Amino acid sequence: MAIKTLATNRKAYHNYHIGDSVEAGIALTGTEIKSIRAGRVSLADAYVRPESGELWLLNAHIARYDAGSYMSHQPTRPRKLLLHRKQIDSLTSKVRERGFTLLPLRLYIKDSLAKVEVALARGKRLYDKRAAIARHETDREIERAIKRRGVGRR
Repeated sequence: MAIKTLATNRKAYHNYHIGDSVEAGIALTGTEIKSIRAGRVSLADAYVRPESGELWLLNAHIARYDAGSYMSHQPTRPRKLLLHRKQIDSLTSKVRERGFTLLPLRLYIKDSLAKVEVALARGKRLYDKRAAIARHETDREIERAIKRRGVGRR
């Protein structure tokens, strides 16, 4: 069961508190899967919206396939996510009731199939982001000090 991660949504971890996640399949066309396997995909501005009992991946950018014809796919077209009915209903109810949003965290190839990890997320406040940045900077400073001191050398 080889998993090859092709794209991650790094902005999601910065801007949101991430909750439960679920693996979903994606309904794709032929040129889209070829472009994904080539690694030409971005989830930077992507999000998931429930519509009429289905989940749709919006604003995910899958570049046009170079060797495809002029009738190739649209790079940011809506793509249907493939989940079980109970999973869709559960995620949709949480989004409607509790103010969560659905975000794609990463896109990967698993057993030759394209999958996307979708998570429930709640937006961070500005002070949460500042605290996270301060924590990362102090961790970096500690690492630099340890390297300068030569701790761990023999």
